[in-house]
Amino acid sequence: MSNNELKAPFQYKKIPVNQDASKDKKKAKNMTGTLLRIWSYLVREKVKLSLVILMVTISSGLSLLGPYLVGTTIDKFIVTREISGFGLLLISLLIVYLFHSLSLFLQSFWMIGIAQNTVFDLRKDLFRQFHRLPISYFDKRQHGNLMSRLTNDIDNVNNVLNSSVIQIFSSVLTLVGTLVVMLMLSPILTFVTMIIIPLMYFATRWITKRTGPLYKMQQKDLGDINGYIEEVLSGQHVVQTYSQEKRVIHHFEQKNNQLKLTGFWAQNIAGFIPKVMNTLNFLSFGLIALVGGILSINTSLVTVGMIVIFIEYSRQFTRPLNELSNQFNLLLSAVAGAERVFNVMDETPEEDDEEDALEIKSTSGHIIFDNVSFAYESTLILKNISFEAKPGETIAFVGHTGAGKTTIINLISRFYNYDGGSIKVDGNELNKIKRSSLRKHMAFVLQEPFLFQGTIRDNIRYGQLEATDFEVEKAAKDANAHEFINQLPNGYDTILDHEGSGISQGQKQLLTIARALIAEPSILIFDEATSNIDTITEIKIQDALHRLMSGRTSFVIAHRLNTIQDADQIIMLEHGEIVEKGNHEALIKQEGHYYQLYKGQLVEEANKSLE
Repeated sequence: MSNNELKAPFQYKKIPVNQDASKDKKKAKNMTGTLLRIWSYLVREKVKLSLVILMVTISSGLSLLGPYLVGTTIDKFIVTREISGFGLLLISLLIVYLFHSLSLFLQSFWMIGIAQNTVFDLRKDLFRQFHRLPISYFDKRQHGNLMSRLTNDIDNVNNVLNSSVIQIFSSVLTLVGTLVVMLMLSPILTFVTMIIIPLMYFATRWITKRTGPLYKMQQKDLGDINGYIEEVLSGQHVVQTYSQEKRVIHHFEQKNNQLKLTGFWAQNIAGFIPKVMNTLNFLSFGLIALVGGILSINTSLVTVGMIVIFIEYSRQFTRPLNELSNQFNLLLSAVAGAERVFNVMDETPEEDDEEDALEIKSTSGHIIFDNVSFAYESTLILKNISFEAKPGETIAFVGHTGAGKTTIINLISRFYNYDGGSIKVDGNELNKIKRSSLRKHMAFVLQEPFLFQGTIRDNIRYGQLEATDFEVEKAAKDANAHEFINQLPNGYDTILDHEGSGISQGQKQLLTIARALIAEPSILIFDEATSNIDTITEIKIQDALHRLMSGRTSFVIAHRLNTIQDADQIIMLEHGEIVEKGNHEALIKQEGHYYQLYKGQLVEEANKSLE
């Protein structure tokens, strides 16, 4: 280990925190608030929780009774060598420890059930929240980091609930009960036992003040590395294509080293607690034996059995303190994870539909933009956009990256709300239509086809869950996908992973077209669905797209201009404004922006063919 690493515990506050983490920390609830929110989930299991509390109370009481019976046995029978009644006391002692073990088993059994139900509800609520959040939330965050909230952070809460809740409650009861019994037996020996308590308190406080920030950093670093791994694995093809393996490995090692450092010092500093506690325990035993022995020899205030009771009670008194300090560290880790979970739950969800929002049962796809403007985080993206898409027309958007093409699509889909102007669908203001109702009449065919893990049949049926097998196969035939599906080993029952391993990019696109076909939408959204596809498959895709677009209003984000020459309208965008509008022939005659872009692509394609 390097010298830099050895200095880490005195430098952990200097560990860099990324922007997302600082936002989380800023928004995180305090520890009390987070614990109260976790408690609000626990109290849903009132019956089981009451049984657990009962069992903890019984086990704590029996743990106090056991040592008392042992001390009584020593004074009444071993010291006096009296046999009468000895067997009965031993049987009583056996019964006490049997019931103590049974109560421990039951409280653990019920608490595990409570913990599992609690984390089940937490995961369910967090997953539902993901689906209530706007698209913009996911655009700004690593998906792996969000996945870490759903897995690692909730697992930390689960681990604490399984063990720590019981131990904390049991430790508090044992502490109070032990102190009361000790005071009743011998105030002098109780005072001797209490001498080490201030030392324990200050030692524990010193340690936990340092482990708390480290546990938070550990959770943050774990989320960062999960996000980076998910990103790199998803883009592995790009990484290898550009020979960036060394770079991503180097970045991973940096993040891994960061996690190693925070984890190393969090665990090590937390590990000081049991060592300090054990040392102080031995000091307490020595003091009790010394003072108790002197009092036993010189007075009648203390007996040998009482010394044994106090040594055991001293262990029982310091053990809960030890457990509380250990569980406090685990609790800090769980709170750090729970804060990250609740941060997501506290994010503002996608705006609710207006109270008078319309439920549209059908739409002709007549859409009008009238001086529409949109700003994203104070930056104006669209400026006074106006156009009309009549039912069944195809509208193509062209322009350089950042011109606003995708933003217009997001407005039509109500993923974002426009700031100025008006968008109307069949005469109804768009923001007065229920989102679910609107999207029910829409279908998307994107540049990067996405397939879910499952069968080909289920992936097509995702567009219409009630579709029959016959309708699925008809959609596949119309999408020109039926032939290649039948060539697969299990046909429509072939199982794909989420990346569609085993089929080509073009075949994936045909499946997404079949998915759109089976939905029978009125409005279609295309994002250059034929990019990077071989010529033969492109012909099949174009044929399927023409069949899909027939009689439907279609919006196309075009990258290759030769694919949109038949569009009813081509809208040329630059810096969020419409600079040209018309069909292909009209725009070519103008010899303006569109003409220059089209001519440039022709030259580029000619050069490629010569190569």
